[in-house]
Amino acid sequence: MELTSSSTVGRRKPIAPSCENCLGLANVDSGDGWLIFKLPPAELAIHPTDGETKHELYFMCDDIEATLHEVTAEGATVSAPVTDQGWGLLAEITLPSGTHLSLYQPRHPVAYNLA
Repeated sequence: MELTSSSTVGRRKPIAPSCENCLGLANVDSGDGWLIFKLPPAELAIHPTDGETKHELYFMCDDIEATLHEVTAEGATVSAPVTDQGWGLLAEITLPSGTHLSLYQPRHPVAYNLA
């Protein structure tokens, strides 16, 4: 079996303009205003836990300070400053729509570029 891609579903309004403008994500309209955004290469991290199962979305970047500068220039705000988590540098932004997104600069081996 070979998986060909992944898809994350989100509510369209009002996040779509933020995804396009602040994050620079290209998109296609699949009909009736359903926008599908191209994402950067991805990886799936599954961590053991004794707590509840939860799902989180993080965007990774090579330089978190430069990325924060770019997204704030496009209208996002930094809602949680950069913190060193050991495994990476983590920050949170708020898009003009009010949607919160986590960004991090990994310090661990990454899988998104594996063949």
